[in-house]
Amino acid sequence: MQAQSIEQVQELLSRQGYVCGRALATVVFLSLKLGRPLFLEGEAGTGKTEIAKALAAGLGRRLIRLQCYEGLDAASAVYEWNFAAQMVAIRTAEAAGEAAGSAGRAALQDELFSQDYLIERPLLQAMRPDEHGAPVLLIDELDRTDEPFEAFLLEALSDFQVTIPELGTIRAPEPPVVILTSNRTREVHDALKRRCLYHWVDYPDFTREVEILNARAPAASEQLSREIVAFVQSLRTEDLFKKPGVAETIDWANCLLALDVIALSPEVIADTLGAILKYQDDIARLHGSEAKRILDQAKASLDAA
Repeated sequence: MQAQSIEQVQELLSRQGYVCGRALATVVFLSLKLGRPLFLEGEAGTGKTEIAKALAAGLGRRLIRLQCYEGLDAASAVYEWNFAAQMVAIRTAEAAGEAAGSAGRAALQDELFSQDYLIERPLLQAMRPDEHGAPVLLIDELDRTDEPFEAFLLEALSDFQVTIPELGTIRAPEPPVVILTSNRTREVHDALKRRCLYHWVDYPDFTREVEILNARAPAASEQLSREIVAFVQSLRTEDLFKKPGVAETIDWANCLLALDVIALSPEVIADTLGAILKYQDDIARLHGSEAKRILDQAKASLDAA
């Protein structure tokens, strides 16, 4: 399916269980139409990675994911040679006497640095043609890398090509759909941002989060879904080390469904806090009367709505 309008983007994503507002759908549509990379920034767990997965599934394209980490370099992101297989080939050639003489060594070198011994990493994979159309390239958590990798990525995204010294330059016949994400643990350089369309993915409002929960945990009753969302949104107003994201809302709903919970209570909350809070200090703070206070606050907001 191809998205020819903003509304079609929303429909495409909705079919994959991803509920988004018009602002996000607009920037996705423009990214697809203009062939520009899309840079999504926001708190962890707000759905930045999921949009790439939903978009790939909705378009029927391959999803290629480059998970960023400290120390990631161009070689790890683009390609490497299969050294173990190359050593086997060298020893086999030596045993057979094929490596003798300059002509034999040149032929062996050409063979060793051919496509047969090339291990393609995500960026190179994204440059390859695909019968289903250009893949969706997800460069996830870019803020975990360092500035040298950013500089390399800037060049790669400008020309959609990579150079392998032994093979030459490989250019994408059709630019991939590129989505970069950042949890903003550090600032990404402006030069890279300028190459992209930008959108801040914030926590959804109450109505939107209930819609998301209905799509991702449809077995939950409407009342339970509203209680879950109201409680999580009340939690986000607390002074926590890590506020729960939408991903935690969905996980918690599925945990409650697995326990056949039909309504929230302080006891149920105490038993399942590990699904929504990931730091012991935050969990310890919510034991006892604090959980009841926040639950009462959440229910009061529902009654007032």
